[in-house]
Amino acid sequence: RVGPRGEDQDLLLAAAYVSDAQYNRNVPFETSPQAVRLYHFYNHWTMRAATYFFIWVDLALALFEEPALFPLPFLATSIAEVLCLTAFFGRLVHFAKVTPQMVFWKDTKNICIMVTIVLTLIDLITYGSLEAVNIHGVRWSRALRPVFLINFPESRQIRRAFRSIRNTLPDILYVFLLFIFSVLIFSLMALKLFGDRGLKTVQGSPYFTNILDIAFELYVLVTTANSPDVMMPAYEFNWWYSLYFITYIIINTYIFMSVFLAVVYNNYRKHLKNEIRTLAYLKRHKMIEAFNILKVKVGTEFVVKEAQWRQLAKVVEPDISSSHLELLLRISDEGQKGYVDKTNFLRLADLLNIQVVTINIKRHPLEAWMPRVYQSSPSLLVQKMVRHRIFVWVYDVIILINAIFIALDEKNPLISYAEWLFLSLYIIEILLKLYTYEPRAYFGRKQFWNWCSETGMLDGCVLFPARKYNSQQILDIVLILRILRLLRVIVSIQRFRVIVTTLINIGPTMLTFGGLVLVVYYVFAIIGMEVFHGKVHFFDPGSTSPDALVCGNPALKDSAFARGRYCRNNFNDLPASLILLTELTVVNQCFALLADGFALVTHQAAKLYFIGFHVVVVILIVNIFIAFILEAFFVAYSLEKSEVETAIEKKIQELGVGVQEEEVQDGKLIDNVDAKDSGFSGDDGDNKRKALKGLYFRIASKKYKTVDALLQQMFESEIAPEDEGPSLEEILNFSPSDVHPKNPSFENSA
Repeated sequence: RVGPRGEDQDLLLAAAYVSDAQYNRNVPFETSPQAVRLYHFYNHWTMRAATYFFIWVDLALALFEEPALFPLPFLATSIAEVLCLTAFFGRLVHFAKVTPQMVFWKDTKNICIMVTIVLTLIDLITYGSLEAVNIHGVRWSRALRPVFLINFPESRQIRRAFRSIRNTLPDILYVFLLFIFSVLIFSLMALKLFGDRGLKTVQGSPYFTNILDIAFELYVLVTTANSPDVMMPAYEFNWWYSLYFITYIIINTYIFMSVFLAVVYNNYRKHLKNEIRTLAYLKRHKMIEAFNILKVKVGTEFVVKEAQWRQLAKVVEPDISSSHLELLLRISDEGQKGYVDKTNFLRLADLLNIQVVTINIKRHPLEAWMPRVYQSSPSLLVQKMVRHRIFVWVYDVIILINAIFIALDEKNPLISYAEWLFLSLYIIEILLKLYTYEPRAYFGRKQFWNWCSETGMLDGCVLFPARKYNSQQILDIVLILRILRLLRVIVSIQRFRVIVTTLINIGPTMLTFGGLVLVVYYVFAIIGMEVFHGKVHFFDPGSTSPDALVCGNPALKDSAFARGRYCRNNFNDLPASLILLTELTVVNQCFALLADGFALVTHQAAKLYFIGFHVVVVILIVNIFIAFILEAFFVAYSLEKSEVETAIEKKIQELGVGVQEEEVQDGKLIDNVDAKDSGFSGDDGDNKRKALKGLYFRIASKKYKTVDALLQQMFESEIAPEDEGPSLEEILNFSPSDVHPKNPSFENSA
């Protein structure tokens, strides 16, 4: 190192490694000073936000392009798309500046983005040229727009979901081929059983006389969308024929669909375990790299000086308060030696990832204004009563009784006037809590149920004037707000709380699957708009046009599609297409009717579009989602605190500045918003408390952890502190059959 400038460069490089470990990024960046600075800028939140902004603008262009919900000239949409492509290319060039050339050109993601940009430009030029000479073209490149959402480094969670699909495909393909073989065998049997018997459907068409129609009807029967309609002609002819359909449903609907789920779940779990193991070792590898950059020798061991550790933490987390930073340093340097050893340094990314809430405990205003009255025996008795759990239970019972009264006929005067009683009780509850707890803490941003109680008082005040003015909309909103109070009762029960916590746990990762579904829906919607737009038209219910009876297409005359008034289900714009695809995902009777309807207005081959959508979304993606839900519940029920969380809580209690999360939940009502930026000082507990002046800490709720983070925590707990793991090349080439180390807890959970 040469002077301070070299130390600053080392600090930035180490911070890049720690930040990558913290957010599980796997970007092999150049280590030159300029590349490191560019890499920090690349990962800045503004750059990520700008990238997502242009991605969503690019996807939203389908709303304004023909067939459009809000039509704009082709010139306007093409300029917007070129701007988006320019932003994507700039982001790609930025990425190329921070990664080695060989790595950049070997990365499939970068090649996909470049190819998509080129193809989109070709399509824009071709389509624009055809439009100039009044020839209608096809904007086929619109279906490629989700490539940008998938392949930029910011979308690694969506890529992982797609990898789950890719890894599952080889095994599920064999099951799917066997399933198709079963459907074809049953189709041939149906042709021989029913084809020559002259049976007719309800519409009067021949029953089971064409092998392709039979195969389609039997495939739809697997979804139960056409049951029992498809079997009724045969069943009416002879009840023995029902055994054929019952056997088919048992084999293909129940057995094969269950096997699909089993195969998907087994592969998802196996590859999830492999990905989590890879992430854990990459994280360890990056932290070791950061340590090796900053280490100095003290005695016989290598360590990182306290000053550099502080600077590193501030570079990685610029907004961290000095009190929070001091707490983390006390955990990392327990002996107050002035340096952090290797074992404790490797925990830095985990320490920064754990949310430590800074709490500023305030005195009640009444305690300052009239301390003798507020601290008197009757006053303390009231406060003790309000803080007691029985007080919460009593009001939970009152909420349940109020719910019963809501369900009863409010036109009865006795029930109507009972609302005033409940309103009075809620006002008493609020006044008692405001007397016991500091008001600003009581109405803090995180005190959701207190705002609900206030809403209880508010809806009582609004309810009766609303009746006077007979405003039904106000009444509806108020009644909904009152019913929401029941959530408080549900969350107060431990078993219900576990389920609710698990649902919150899976929330962040559900967004990943939301992105996955959006990509698939968008691609199918674009294809559907290009193939089916203008084939079906919707007319207002009061329309007298004769075309309204056939959805604007004579081919639908006397069809079940037109009789069922499915005209609104069309591909004439992006929102309508997405709604139609949502209906197909539910797999009710719409599946058969929509497929038949669009086949009538185009070609029988159009049914392949709907079958393909069902296979991709319902059989593959929905089953992966179910596998994820199962894994989430297994992990949530075996959740334990991590070693790092335990260390933080232990240090918080040792310093005498701890507040238990349960105490806050049960009514201590300590606001966690107004955090003071003060450090620790003094040697004993009293001095520390005086220096803090009401500043306390607690670990934030574990309910916001993602399932992936919990599994990674389980795996990391089994890695010995001195274990540096395999080499980087070995880590990147892990396969699901590799188990390193053998981890009983992790193996059971994942």
